[in-house]
Amino acid sequence: MKTQIPDALKSDLPPSTWGKILSATPVIMTVIATMLAGLASSEMTRAQYSRSLAAQQQSKAGDQWNFFQAKRLRGSMQQSTLDLLQSTTTIRTLDATTLRNAGSAPLSSILDSPTGQQTLIALFQGQLPAITTGPAPDPKVQSALEAIDSSKSEAEIAPFIAALDDRVLTEALRASKDRATALDVALTPLNKVVAQIEQSISGIPRGATGDGGGSLGRDFTAARLRYAVLRYDSEARLNQAVANLYELQVRRANMTAERHHRRSQRFFYGMLGAQAAVIVSTFSLAARKRNMLWTLAAAAGLAAIAFAIYVYFYV
Repeated sequence: MKTQIPDALKSDLPPSTWGKILSATPVIMTVIATMLAGLASSEMTRAQYSRSLAAQQQSKAGDQWNFFQAKRLRGSMQQSTLDLLQSTTTIRTLDATTLRNAGSAPLSSILDSPTGQQTLIALFQGQLPAITTGPAPDPKVQSALEAIDSSKSEAEIAPFIAALDDRVLTEALRASKDRATALDVALTPLNKVVAQIEQSISGIPRGATGDGGGSLGRDFTAARLRYAVLRYDSEARLNQAVANLYELQVRRANMTAERHHRRSQRFFYGMLGAQAAVIVSTFSLAARKRNMLWTLAAAAGLAAIAFAIYVYFYV
């Protein structure tokens, strides 16, 4: 956008400070209008970026919710199988001594290892390995999660989301994902030991342990099912925590997009005010009552500048 003052009008202006100001007003207002147009375009680009980021984060949240549902479903299936087994036959409580006496020498060495001891605790006492919990969640993040869990309206949740810091939220998400990874790493060797125990017991001939026909296998199966229910429940809870934090990021990104969109609109309105000042000041150059038109143009320009400053710092 470029404003040119006709030579005929330039010659009609008085060669004074007032005339110079009058002739410079359209140029100044054009510069301001161009600047506001650039700000409006920049804010709209940021709004589109935040929308795109929210869509990516929503996809990641959906993945975590799928993991959560799958593991809950697997845990429910294991629990149903355990209930059916307990209702159709007698299940004895196993201990480490029974497994050592029934198994082979390699199985005894596996059970005596640190990993084997952890596996026995998980199987018979229902205690999974402890994992590093990491730093405590930020109070603002916790408050936002509680607001969502309490089924508050969007208007009530908005202040909690607005109070979040992107860096703190990212750190909370990283810590939650680290806990899920740590549990998976801790349970991997236990799962291998459980599989080795099951394979060893399945190779024992029926009646060889004096149990009258292989009830040891059923007893261990019940213990394995209890362990699986506990494992899937713990993993599902960690996936749920990660999904909830992704949901916070989605809400945060959408709020940021809305803010940039509002700023873009208002910068556009400021640009329109500056454009009006350009038109009025240009007309004032050819009018007889220049003072009134120039005052109107200056007022429109100052209003546009003041409005832009307000939007930039307070919206």
